[in-house]
Amino acid sequence: MTTTSTPPQTIETTASHDGLLERIKSMQSVWILGVLVVIVAVFGALSPTTFLTAGNITNIAQNVSIWAVLAVGMTFVIITSGIDLSVGSVLVVSSVVAAKSMDAMGGQGWSTALIGLVLAVIVGLGWGILNGFLVAKAKVPPLIVTLGTLSVALGIAQIITGGLDIRAAPDVLQDNIGYGRLAGIPAITIIALIVVVVGGIVLHRTRFGRYTYAIGSNEVSARRVGINVDRKLIQIYALSGLLAGFAGILSLAQYGTTTIAGQSLTNLNVIAAVVIGGTSIFGGQGSMFGSMVGLFIPAVLQSGFVIIGVSPYWQTVAVGTILIAAVYVDQQRRAAATRGKGVSTA
Repeated sequence: MTTTSTPPQTIETTASHDGLLERIKSMQSVWILGVLVVIVAVFGALSPTTFLTAGNITNIAQNVSIWAVLAVGMTFVIITSGIDLSVGSVLVVSSVVAAKSMDAMGGQGWSTALIGLVLAVIVGLGWGILNGFLVAKAKVPPLIVTLGTLSVALGIAQIITGGLDIRAAPDVLQDNIGYGRLAGIPAITIIALIVVVVGGIVLHRTRFGRYTYAIGSNEVSARRVGINVDRKLIQIYALSGLLAGFAGILSLAQYGTTTIAGQSLTNLNVIAAVVIGGTSIFGGQGSMFGSMVGLFIPAVLQSGFVIIGVSPYWQTVAVGTILIAAVYVDQQRRAAATRGKGVSTA
């Protein structure tokens, strides 16, 4: 009787493919993408002539653009097992400083808008560096640090404005970025997409990104292999602050005014989106793709509920439920991985 043996190369290739498939299946961003597809399909079936239109899809993309910019920085922060609750307030104070300065200049041209942009980014960067320094050097927990700077930044914005919004965005900013379009796509969406793509490249293809994952996976081990963890943490929180400042000028362009009272839930919405998309609150795991998928879930729910005549308040109920489910799945996945290591070690 003759027997045939499988070549070693075939066995290795099959095992490699099987391992890849298992990793893909275990990625939270994949099943969250499935959830998003189901949500879109349901709303599309309920209102095909309204929901699945180019205009509505464009509006959804435009609505998430500012959150997408914030989510890029938040993804880096949460991968390190940190948190940044201050992004909404940093957005506000950055937009206030920019609007106040542009109003004082009295200009409507690009020079005035560029100065406002620079000031907004500088203010955001400053807040980010402060957050990072307190977390990395003063060893204050990120939750406490950013909760405190959330309050301080919002308070300063209210002191500067007396609690009243400033309507001083230059027309060129609103006409070209807030309402401008390129090939039918909102300019603000294109800008956000560029930020997301660059953020994804930095996270997944550079040493800075690898160090971010290393810190979140095991900070002690990262220090032992020579990573300057304190400096990297300051840089990561600085990045989050810088993007919050940039989001501040985008907010001015989109709304034509500061939004002092309108950003109270921005930080929670962005954090929820990033975690729902598979970035683990325990650190060491996450992807920019997953964060963007998680970001679209609340936006699609809000749009769909409005179109079919359901109270948009149900959006917060649905997002909260999905968030809890996402964290539960993450915990179960980690527990299974730990058990697997224990078995293999034995």
